[in-house]
Amino acid sequence: MSENGEEKLLAVARHIAKTLGHNNNMADDILQIFSNFDGRFSKENLSEKVAVTDTDPRACAALDHCLKNLDRRISHFVSSDHPIWADSADAGAFLDAVDDLIASVAEWNHLTGDKSIATCLVRAEDMLQHAMFRLEEEFRSLMERGGESFDLTQPYRNSDSAGNLSNLPFDSEEEDEEIENGGEEEDLIPVAMPVTDYDIVIDALPSATINDLHEIAKRMVAGGFGKECSHVYSSCRREFLEESLSRLGLQKLSIEDVHKMPWNDIEDEIERWIKASNVALKILFTSERRLCDRVFFGFSSVADFSFMEVCRGSTVQLLNFADAVAIGSRSPERLFKILDVFETLRDLIPEFEVLFCDQYSVSLRNEALTIWKRLGEAIRGIFMELENLIRRDPAKAAVPGGGLHPITRYVMNYLRAACRSRQTLEQVFEDYGHPLKEYPKIDDRMSSSSSLSVQMDWIMELLESNLEAKSKIYKDPALCYVFLMNNCRYIVQKAEDSELGALLGDDWIKKHTAKIRQYHAQYQRSSWNRVFGFLKVEYNGSIPPNGVAKSMKEKLKSFNMIFDDICRVQSSWFIFDEQLREEIRISIEKLLLPAYENFIGRFQNITEVGKHAEKYIKYETEEIEARLNDLFQGSSGSTGSRKRS
Repeated sequence: MSENGEEKLLAVARHIAKTLGHNNNMADDILQIFSNFDGRFSKENLSEKVAVTDTDPRACAALDHCLKNLDRRISHFVSSDHPIWADSADAGAFLDAVDDLIASVAEWNHLTGDKSIATCLVRAEDMLQHAMFRLEEEFRSLMERGGESFDLTQPYRNSDSAGNLSNLPFDSEEEDEEIENGGEEEDLIPVAMPVTDYDIVIDALPSATINDLHEIAKRMVAGGFGKECSHVYSSCRREFLEESLSRLGLQKLSIEDVHKMPWNDIEDEIERWIKASNVALKILFTSERRLCDRVFFGFSSVADFSFMEVCRGSTVQLLNFADAVAIGSRSPERLFKILDVFETLRDLIPEFEVLFCDQYSVSLRNEALTIWKRLGEAIRGIFMELENLIRRDPAKAAVPGGGLHPITRYVMNYLRAACRSRQTLEQVFEDYGHPLKEYPKIDDRMSSSSSLSVQMDWIMELLESNLEAKSKIYKDPALCYVFLMNNCRYIVQKAEDSELGALLGDDWIKKHTAKIRQYHAQYQRSSWNRVFGFLKVEYNGSIPPNGVAKSMKEKLKSFNMIFDDICRVQSSWFIFDEQLREEIRISIEKLLLPAYENFIGRFQNITEVGKHAEKYIKYETEEIEARLNDLFQGSSGSTGSRKRS
């Protein structure tokens, strides 16, 4: 009886050692405890007995029998010419057989040291490989058939609807037109209509198909074919994404292709890029993430890798175009479209951060951030180019009549339009603006201002310096001041009641309004002070009456000549702003008319002149007013200066 008990005890010990064979460290520890209790339980003794058991021919025969049974079950499906998943019962039977095969390989795998077992396991691995190949075919077939069962010209649906794909129709007008013109209907790619609601998802595969794909993916991952499964999945879904972007009108363009395109074509492409980017990040990629997680549920690493492989090509295509725009020409007229690209990418950064946050796709998120910053640098570079454009604008030909200079109109309309994107520009210049020391003419009041305010003030300084240099072309000082009045008035008007004026500040507006008054005073002084001088009557009783009469006759004659000349010349000058024009006329009238009336009154009272006064008086007061009303009309060649916007 004692021998029988000892035999049973040894059998238990052998069983424990065999069971723990998968964890060598734990098995060694327990065997050490056994050997301390009884030498018969030593590791060497038990291992020898276990080895004898493992090499038992009956075990090999059992494994062989199991594999033959599995081979019959699996080969039936592997060799079939018909889709296994066409019949749910066949699909279930095949998956059960694959499960049993995977379990058998796992159960016997630790005994590969035995030649007979190892030979059987080689057969099992070969059988498993054929089963995996067939699963891969079925996986691909399900994905392709699942996509075909949906109308891919309308692949969108509301997130709260049940399988009704009708939210984002594609434009059929171009399609009909091309067919009428002899185009092949099957070659047409419909173009998506504009999307305004991004709260939609795509179910490009039916739920039943997704469940089937998940069941296959589970077996392929368990069988060590997760990478192959991911590859099939990614290639199919990648094709869907590329087709979707194509339908949104986006072309596959390299950076070099973009740089060779005319700017008008790039502008059109930017519009398509904005639409495609929003649909891709907010709808397509989000839906792909959802589908990927469902197919590879429970296998996060495979899901992450597959998602990256699906979206990488389309994402790189989108980012490459944005990068091409960022590193392209920094001509000022490109600012507004580059702002559109910058704002679009900025608004999509949250989507990039959510979608591309795992180890496989984080590089795509980082690339998006890098290109977004590069676009900011491009915007700053465009303003530097604008500065250079102002500096380089030559002071050659004078604007006829002292009217608006084209550089004034261009810069002010440009800045006014740019400042409609004030929030974006504030963000750009906070990150990429230059320090105050690089703007030597900026005064202390700007030290606490935003970088964008400093930038705008600096451009104004450059523009004013440029205009002052251009004003020196005029030989007539009065016309010089008319030119400065016109351009400064235009600058103030464009700045007032706009984001540009808000950036420059009220003090800046007041300062430049005062400048206009200063130019006005200088114009009046240089043009009319001499005229006023002829109307001064300065004589005393020591001058004989005939001398007074002679002096006044000469002054009146000189007045008539100079007044005629001024009115003739300045009627061809132009002041674009009606209010400013009236202010100048009124200010001249207030000084000229009383002085003229006083002079004429005294002249008529001189005895020596008497009834012959009318012979010397050329203008009545009303006629003086009429001549003044003809000033600054631009009637002699300055009509071009009338244009303003």
